[in-house]
Amino acid sequence: MANPRQPSIGYSVSITPSHPDTTSPDPEKISILPPPLITPGAPRFPVPRFQQDQAPSPSLKTPNAPSPANGLKTGSPIPHLSTPPGPPVFTSPVRPAAVPFRASPATPQPVAFSPGSSLPTSSPLNFSNGSLELQHELSNVAEDDIASVGESPYVLFSAHKVLKQKKQANIPSLGFGALVSPGREISPAPQIIQRDPHRCHSCGAYANIYCNILLGSGQWQCVICRELNGSEGEYIAPSKEDLCNFPELSSPMVDYVQTGNNRPGFIPVADSRMSAPIVLVIDECLDEPHLWDLQSSLHAFVDSLPPTTRIGIILYGRTVSVYDFSEESIASADVLPGEKSPSQDSLKALIYGTGIYLSPMHASLPVAHAIFSSLRPYKLKIPEASRDRCLGTAVEVALAIVQGPSGEMSRGVIKRSGGNSRIIVCAGGPNTYGPGSVPHSFSHPNYPHMEKTALKWMEHLGHEAHRHNTVVDILCAGTCPVRVPILQPLAKASGGVFVLHDDFGEAFGVNLQRASTRAAGSRGFLAIRCSDDILITQVVGPGEEAHMDTHETFKNDTSLYIQMLSVEETQSFSLSLENKRDIMTEYVYFQFTIQYLNVYQADISRVITIRLPTVDSVSAYLASVQDEVTAVLIAKRTLLRAKNYSDAIDMRATIDERIKDIAMKFGSQAPKSKLYRFPKEVSLLPELLFHLRRGPLLGSIVGHEDERSVLRNLFLNASFDLSLRMVAPRCLMHREGGTFEELPAYDLAMQSDAAVVLDHGTDVYIWLGAELAADEGKSAAALAACRTLAEELTELRFPAPRILSFKEGSSQARYFVSRLIPAHKDPPYEQEARFPQLRTLTTEQRTKLKSSFLNFDEPSFCEWVRSLRVVPPEPS
Repeated sequence: MANPRQPSIGYSVSITPSHPDTTSPDPEKISILPPPLITPGAPRFPVPRFQQDQAPSPSLKTPNAPSPANGLKTGSPIPHLSTPPGPPVFTSPVRPAAVPFRASPATPQPVAFSPGSSLPTSSPLNFSNGSLELQHELSNVAEDDIASVGESPYVLFSAHKVLKQKKQANIPSLGFGALVSPGREISPAPQIIQRDPHRCHSCGAYANIYCNILLGSGQWQCVICRELNGSEGEYIAPSKEDLCNFPELSSPMVDYVQTGNNRPGFIPVADSRMSAPIVLVIDECLDEPHLWDLQSSLHAFVDSLPPTTRIGIILYGRTVSVYDFSEESIASADVLPGEKSPSQDSLKALIYGTGIYLSPMHASLPVAHAIFSSLRPYKLKIPEASRDRCLGTAVEVALAIVQGPSGEMSRGVIKRSGGNSRIIVCAGGPNTYGPGSVPHSFSHPNYPHMEKTALKWMEHLGHEAHRHNTVVDILCAGTCPVRVPILQPLAKASGGVFVLHDDFGEAFGVNLQRASTRAAGSRGFLAIRCSDDILITQVVGPGEEAHMDTHETFKNDTSLYIQMLSVEETQSFSLSLENKRDIMTEYVYFQFTIQYLNVYQADISRVITIRLPTVDSVSAYLASVQDEVTAVLIAKRTLLRAKNYSDAIDMRATIDERIKDIAMKFGSQAPKSKLYRFPKEVSLLPELLFHLRRGPLLGSIVGHEDERSVLRNLFLNASFDLSLRMVAPRCLMHREGGTFEELPAYDLAMQSDAAVVLDHGTDVYIWLGAELAADEGKSAAALAACRTLAEELTELRFPAPRILSFKEGSSQARYFVSRLIPAHKDPPYEQEARFPQLRTLTTEQRTKLKSSFLNFDEPSFCEWVRSLRVVPPEPS
């Protein structure tokens, strides 16, 4: 039972520590109540994978193995959830809550809570039933033979060990945390259990592979609170080997599901997917070139849909046109005014009328093509930004169409429609007419008030869509500014995405197809429990705090609950963790429970339990640190506070301070020098953070604030793979025979006789050297090979990146050059150490390469590190 209060705007949730991070100012704080219980679920559905990065770059160290499952827990100091990005002027609507609550994306506020709400702590080994003397009978199923299963592809920890000393562990410049991907699908999938789970009567944790079992009585000891629990005799066994027949006692990951006949309203797999429609909401105020591209993308889109997919088509301008599929030979539409929200009477007349507004593709494909072919360019001589567009009204009508005739009956009770319905908005300009709109001109005397009202209205509409299991994706294209801060809350609150494109061409068409086919679970909750020594200080990701009261069932439930807006492969939550005290135990435990309804209406409870060893040695801890995971966690914490360009400049300074602090706290001072040596165990981290500092997320590469805002929001919620590529690009050089060599992302790769592919997450660039480009045959073959590689690298990525190709010296080549580290300024011995491929070049080739560079003031990586009074780390 979730608390009636619906918090903040947007995708990101941030739990802020009660004490400030030395490297960053405090964001606002929102206190969190102890969480609730969520019932286990039903059949599982493999969500398609949208993010896949192939082999790791030699210049970037990949985690040795996928890390353990999400481990978040709230300790006695209650964590605080604050919502990240969003327009500075926006304030979320305040709703009744058990605790005074205020949230604004720009400046989260601290929340008052009574001391009595502090979370209980557990004693080290307290058997309340007097069975302490039976401790010798306890059998730990996960002993040495399977102890290595402490890692999970769903969770990546920044280190595979935990420091015991609180003072050392909580040094904020390096930090400790995890990336949790609740919707990720793996092969083989977790084992399915079709029965009720055994849960701790005290804290609500699930029985798992690391539990101690009393073989004679079947009692099991909770790894989180150490209490002893009964199993109704189920775990009684002659030996621990027999316990391995229970999936939850032999695997760190299991899916609990309910069988369909035990749950009313279960929809068979064959029918459920078909019942989740897609409604296209299309801007009709486009000029001719944009319209041609859009028509081409729309025709390809409907051709790609499965025959059972139901589709609806709505156009909006000054009015809303809802197309009727009952007319087979002509494009026919019912038209509603756009200046205000449609009345219940007009919606009833539409829904209960004779028109067919949602139709399966097998019956409506010719009609859909006829509708798209009938679209005409905007005829009035009005600038793009000043044209009337009633986007808000159009989405309201689309939502009513999706809900269908029973929509008004579901006001109090949410009906179980099949899967998440999806509304995809194709926009070419701002919402300037009707509800949720802003004036055409920023100079309008009432603009600030109207903008604030529009933001609240859009967020409310997004929550309404989410309440009805409908995701709103907004795909924008063209040169007209769309006023991103106004539209973003609609996509965020519904669990959808917001993507900007240069035009309505190839990348737009690919994203249109991938948006419609990606599977999204609904009604998702993430519950995080961890050992009492660990404190969760911050969470960033696509969710909102969830107040759930489970104390009637589990009196000491101190887990953290997060409501997920949707459950998708492309998302992740980043967790910041600290030690509450010095740790005395040999291990700490984390348990993540992901409960959601998948597209086939299966209630799933995925339970992931992780065990990490604790160590006294700092060097042993540093050796277990995963550079790439750590870099992504640092980047997400940093970007959370970079709300605008001015903030981004400030955040670059925090990156500098972080490098200096890590070198001072974990490194050593160089002999006869005032410089510090960076710890060799994390030698890749400075280069990754240098890419972050100068790349599109914090640097000056992205010019428009709208584009920066969209990138930031995408990054804060992105999966590990996409997040890593957005931080540090991957560079591959084309070789004879169509093969590719992976190189560090340095400008030394710009060799005139070569072709280079640079994957930077949301953009992929293909650069052709001037010498190669002069040979028409070779350049065509190299370009084709590079293009094929780029498409393979991003085949499952969502949003699909734009792929640009250009020649050396062209104006577009600046996109490529600006993302490479300017290593040409370094002395030859450093160049060869960091870019070994140079050794294969002849003296003539190296001279030609050196002469091709223009000198700028921007420092190289080595120059930047030395400026921080740190010795550049040795390349690994």
